[in-house]
Amino acid sequence: MQRTRSTTPLFAALALTLAGHAVAQEQVVKIGQTGPLSGPNAFAGKDNENGTRLAIEELNAKKLQVAGKTLKFELQSEDDQCDPKSGVAVAQKLVDSGVKYVMGPYCSGVAIPASRVYDDGGALVSTVGTNPKVTEGGYKHLFRIIAGDNQIGSSMAMYAAKVMKAKTAAVVDDRTAFGQGVAAEFIKEAKAQGLTIVGQEYTTDKATDFSSILTNIKAKKPDVMFYGGYAPQAAPMARQMKQLAVNTKMLGGDTLCSPEMGKLGGDAVNEVVYCAQGGSMLDKTNDGPAFKAKYKKQFNLDADAYAASFYDQMMLIGLSMAKAGSTDPAKVAAELRKGSYKGVAGTYAYDDKGNMKQAPITVYTFKNAQATPLASY
Repeated sequence: MQRTRSTTPLFAALALTLAGHAVAQEQVVKIGQTGPLSGPNAFAGKDNENGTRLAIEELNAKKLQVAGKTLKFELQSEDDQCDPKSGVAVAQKLVDSGVKYVMGPYCSGVAIPASRVYDDGGALVSTVGTNPKVTEGGYKHLFRIIAGDNQIGSSMAMYAAKVMKAKTAAVVDDRTAFGQGVAAEFIKEAKAQGLTIVGQEYTTDKATDFSSILTNIKAKKPDVMFYGGYAPQAAPMARQMKQLAVNTKMLGGDTLCSPEMGKLGGDAVNEVVYCAQGGSMLDKTNDGPAFKAKYKKQFNLDADAYAASFYDQMMLIGLSMAKAGSTDPAKVAAELRKGSYKGVAGTYAYDDKGNMKQAPITVYTFKNAQATPLASY
């Protein structure tokens, strides 16, 4: 008994030493996530966060090594409310917290002003902000992980002209950086394809009543109507189109491809709403069905628009750290620009501005209130 009591402190000290040694061999890498976790676009912000979270869990299980230490990724998620002022405050908070890798923002209106703060803080940013201005700031550590507005807006114009055989179009936008940007790209390509723009109307990203806008559009009888904005406005707009007998198709960008359209719009969106989204049809890719099943099992939700894109980019960042032998954002950014990575939603290879060199686009419509892919380009 005497011997056992005398050796207990020795074993305790040894255990503490070993534990300290184990911790010393681990390097924590903070990953910031910024997106709308409150307000009408909260579903998208949470979806983006879930995609990142899924990748972080898998990367931690891989026990990647850099300079003899095991990387441990930790997520710090912040609500930027899709608001430029809040987004800049979140950016400063993440930078002040020592975060060097940021997944987001979701909204272009946040991404444009917040990018300067992240650049000043030396952080690497991976955003789905699609406005062309997002990647025109000259920031060397910023990457757009999906197609930009120029591809999304123009692809819908080409689809309207070549597949729908439309001759006339009306355009509505919500005056946000995203809405204006994607609408401008649609108009530019529509005119190039020979479509006549018969009217332009404007709303906000807080509006709920679109009757006056739709009455004006109905009088002009356009073959198609393009909406630059988000699902929480587009879905009730589709309902009001049905009520007012506005017999035209609603076209839009990636935000209209969200399952939220079907939830909020019901049968009013079926074969009326057409949208273009960056990425390949997940059901048609090698790893898409497995990713969707994994996401569903983990979160008891269906993956929304960009969960796979955030998952892919987070996986690529982790693997690039191991390849570069460093967690320095400058070295990892250089590694990202060097090669290409085949992910769930596409192949990631970046140009000198941080845009994807080949960003696939998929056009969808809705059937039974579910987004249904029609074709990928």
